[in-house]
Amino acid sequence: MIKKILIANRGEIAVRIVRACAEMGIRSVAIFSDADRHALHVKRADEAYSIGAEPLAGYLNPRKLVNLAVETGCDALHPGYGFLSENAELAEICAERGVKFIGPSAEVIRRMGDKTEARRSMIKAGVPVTPGTEGNVSGIEEALSEGDRIGYPVMLKATSGGGGRGIRRCNSREELEQAFPRVISEATKAFGSAEVFLEKCIVNPKHIEAQILGDSFGNVVHLFERDCSIQRRNQKLIEIAPSPQLTPEQRAYIGDLSVRAAKAVGYENAGTVEFLLADGEVYFMEMNTRVQVEHTITEEITGIDIVREQIRIASGLPLSVKQEDIIHRGFALQFRINAEDPKNNFLPSFGKITRYYAPGGPGVRTDTAIYTGYTIPPFYDSMCLKLVVWALTWEEAMDRGLRALDDMRLQGVKTTAAYYQEILRNPEFRSGQFNTSFVESHPELTNYSIKRKPEELALAIAAAIAAHAGL
Repeated sequence: MIKKILIANRGEIAVRIVRACAEMGIRSVAIFSDADRHALHVKRADEAYSIGAEPLAGYLNPRKLVNLAVETGCDALHPGYGFLSENAELAEICAERGVKFIGPSAEVIRRMGDKTEARRSMIKAGVPVTPGTEGNVSGIEEALSEGDRIGYPVMLKATSGGGGRGIRRCNSREELEQAFPRVISEATKAFGSAEVFLEKCIVNPKHIEAQILGDSFGNVVHLFERDCSIQRRNQKLIEIAPSPQLTPEQRAYIGDLSVRAAKAVGYENAGTVEFLLADGEVYFMEMNTRVQVEHTITEEITGIDIVREQIRIASGLPLSVKQEDIIHRGFALQFRINAEDPKNNFLPSFGKITRYYAPGGPGVRTDTAIYTGYTIPPFYDSMCLKLVVWALTWEEAMDRGLRALDDMRLQGVKTTAAYYQEILRNPEFRSGQFNTSFVESHPELTNYSIKRKPEELALAIAAAIAAHAGL
């Protein structure tokens, strides 16, 4: 069994892994840049080490991270999500130095990180994919020719892309011609690769993903699906498990497809198979070779600790559950509470948290790394916390979400919390029938007014009186 883990990440996912380690009797080692010196994951881990003054460089240096793991006596490394979580080089260096990488093999990461190779693997496995190019396009001329063949609209995608970057919808030849150099530039800067390919654009689909777990004994299971259709510019905002939009037959079909996809590439550890659903047809989109931000809602409906399973699998143990033993109960929603201002085109709102009070009560969970007095640095993702609610029915889950969002107090920065309340009140959302166009189709939901709560007003008045009196 793994004894000590270096957590090659920061923020709430690092805190999440620290907690799993504590429950399993495993020592945890945190890393931090100068900007993260006072971060919660640093305070909660058993040990913590500086990776330098620069905000990003240390988190993105695979050899330095593995060397630190070896120097501190760690026998495993957990990459979390983001940063180097889907970096094949990091997995390779871990193998070279005898450190267990808590994730799939470097080969699988590389194959699934290459979107065209992933498409070929799925086609071979009999998993339906969206129509598109067989491989990367050599230049703008081939892209235009392939666009004409596939039929507009098309999606121009970076082969090594992810996280909603390096992707453009092109509705015509002219738009493809304009977008091509931009996507090439963005892909080169973000992923170090200028390779791109084309797919048919599935207009206004539902975005459905399935959570899978695979061990080193060839066992693969799915933990049902999540609905990630509520998104803005390909960035997820609210995630739901299970999807209120699927029939039992569709749920079983997507679960079976995800297991088939994982087995086809010899997948080991936790991962996610993402699909688009439109007009009753299901299309493979991509495979994420890491734990997802939204793994929390799957844990809530199944009772399975996904990070714990990750560590067990990396330790060489078999899955603790069989497919026939896995059931889902109720509905869970996750709200990504971001430090952004929805009323100002979601402009980032970094700064000091002057007050934070976590909501509670039945069926409420918060995963976060913030606290009162913490300053959100401008160098990283704007997410403050993940607010997760669970209830037996879809209607109860939405109502619990409204209550929990109202219970929460997060002052000092603007957040997306009030905007999510507007979504929860929207009849289309409450009907359980929506797709990826929901956010852009409802711009009026940002026209909310924020009423100051009595205690906030009292605090502001007291502060003004104290300032006037020179206290």
